[in-house]
Amino acid sequence: MNLELLSIGVKMAAKAPCSKHVTVKTTKDAQSVADYLYQNFLSGQNGPLGSVTLDGIDFDIEGGGSNLYYDDLAKALNAYSTEERKIYLGAAPQCPIPDYYLDTAIKTGLFDYIFVQFYNNPPCQYSSGNPSNLFNSWDAWTSLVLANNSVFMGLPANPSAAGSGYIPPADLISTVLPYVKEASNYGGVMLWSRYWDIQTNPSYSDQILPYVGNSALHSIEAIKNAIFESVSSTLHRLFPKSAHRKYLTSM
Repeated sequence: MNLELLSIGVKMAAKAPCSKHVTVKTTKDAQSVADYLYQNFLSGQNGPLGSVTLDGIDFDIEGGGSNLYYDDLAKALNAYSTEERKIYLGAAPQCPIPDYYLDTAIKTGLFDYIFVQFYNNPPCQYSSGNPSNLFNSWDAWTSLVLANNSVFMGLPANPSAAGSGYIPPADLISTVLPYVKEASNYGGVMLWSRYWDIQTNPSYSDQILPYVGNSALHSIEAIKNAIFESVSSTLHRLFPKSAHRKYLTSM
């Protein structure tokens, strides 16, 4: 099954002090954001991407201050699911547990896919041929989430794609995948990012794909400046008083 999810995130714009920011401060705000995302990206109506119908929303929240109301946003988006059509939800937490921003949302059990970022966090990632911390964290995540939530191992696709946590393809194939695939809710591998993936020939994904198994999930990353500005300006119009935060689409 091939799915296209719109990845959304909140990041601090420290280098742009004049920028206007938006944050979700109430359950009502969360409903307004869900309505905007559905109408512009999930309904087939004309929006920043044109008349498209994506399959769902991926939460990649790595900043923004408050960690409140993401559970309400997940519930509001899930409410758009019907018997005829499901709205899929994904989350991309950091590997330390609990994830500050997404823990409460993930515990709703509404997320179909959990893309755990096992990099840039030495206590829970692969390091210099030693998979112990990675395996311990993987076991904790697969035990934490509900059985209907598929857990993906998020990894950098190139040594330059992250500060730490890169796993050479040969080590992933011979040591890591045989272990993580034993989990009943193993979903596959998530790579950051497609740009870094194709910097080698063959690409990282081409090298590991025959060994990954399970489903292939496509998360769109064609969310560039035009969408960035459209989402940001629209949310600012929705919440003009919340001028110190901005919702950004994840790059």
